[in-house]
Amino acid sequence: MRSNTRAFLFVGLIAAAAGVLASCGGAEKVQAKDPGEAGASPGSGVSVGVVKIGRMNLERTLTVSSELVPFQEIDVFAKESGFVKDLNVDYGSHVQKDQVLATLEIPELQLQVKEDDAAVKNAEAQIPHAQEELNRVEAQHNVLQLQFQRLDTVANSKPGLVAQQEVDDSQGRALASAAQVEAAKSNLQSAESVLAAAQAKREHDQALFDYSKITAPFAGVITQRFANLGTLIQAGTNSSTQAQPLVRLSQDDLFRLVIPVPETYVKYIHLGDTVSVNVPSLNRTFPGKVARFSVDVREDTRTMHTEVDVPNPPSRVLLPGLYAEATVTLEKKDDAIAVPLQAVDQENGQARVDVVEASNKIEHRRIVLGIQTATDAEVISGLQEGEMVAVSDRSGLKAGQSVQPKVINLMQYQSSEEQH
Repeated sequence: MRSNTRAFLFVGLIAAAAGVLASCGGAEKVQAKDPGEAGASPGSGVSVGVVKIGRMNLERTLTVSSELVPFQEIDVFAKESGFVKDLNVDYGSHVQKDQVLATLEIPELQLQVKEDDAAVKNAEAQIPHAQEELNRVEAQHNVLQLQFQRLDTVANSKPGLVAQQEVDDSQGRALASAAQVEAAKSNLQSAESVLAAAQAKREHDQALFDYSKITAPFAGVITQRFANLGTLIQAGTNSSTQAQPLVRLSQDDLFRLVIPVPETYVKYIHLGDTVSVNVPSLNRTFPGKVARFSVDVREDTRTMHTEVDVPNPPSRVLLPGLYAEATVTLEKKDDAIAVPLQAVDQENGQARVDVVEASNKIEHRRIVLGIQTATDAEVISGLQEGEMVAVSDRSGLKAGQSVQPKVINLMQYQSSEEQH
């Protein structure tokens, strides 16, 4: 009885073991199914980040760094030598055009102007005397001329009534008086010339004396002061002495930004082009424009001297010497079909992208590019608006390969890549 029971238990264990083995064999067959067969996962293929081709406004720019310099900056010299009597400005003084900066004391010129005033008055006094003398001799000449005419008329109408000697004497007196008239006119002209010369000399000396007031040739700010009260300032026109300037004046309402434009970009530069001027120290951007350029390329640097005018706001926040970055727009294309440069491969001078077709398969497609920015490029031909191109996980992609496309935000993707 015991032997039958043991045999029954042994047969039961063998049957149970066979059931377990059969169950394990069935599981292995399910896992071995091919993904392409019925029952495979619907999300098969390599995951690839893609973007949809669209339109955007593209600009090709050139950024060059430089320093802001005043549009005008000069050292103000004196025209005449003298001592500084009044000094009306100092470091940082804002002045207007023709404002008096300083007054010099020049006693010699002041005395000369007084002498000129006296000479002018004396010359003016001679004019009435010369005019009165001319009037007197003209009146006398008129009387003598009338006497001669009467005698001459009688002598011609009634011969023998008047002696010819008397007629001749009258004619001689009339001619003498005419000569006196001419002499009086000459004296009057001489007196007028003396007056004109005296007035001219006075104007000359007064002009020199007016240079004792040193004025600003343009509006700006005083950036340097070289003299104090009582300083002897030499005339800036005298080459025999070392002339010392009074102050340095800098125009502060307009600045120049001198930028060297590389030879490659010279053809894109035009007068009046708008320029964006960024000043990092102020964390602000100011508008400017291309005002002038040299129209030649330097042989040593292969660049063209270009100047950008930058108006200073009323707050006068721009200062000479500030570091600035000028961005010039070279080319611009609005509403252009664009592709991210991250999606473009260059092979033998030709551009290629990986297009994800409607069947989720990869197509290597050659395209022609136009304007390129730092992140995008214009597509002249090869792509249509709305098509999908791969931008991430592109290594090893082959033509015809099945992929699982995932539309991504390219800006967020690039930001995460930079953080990693």
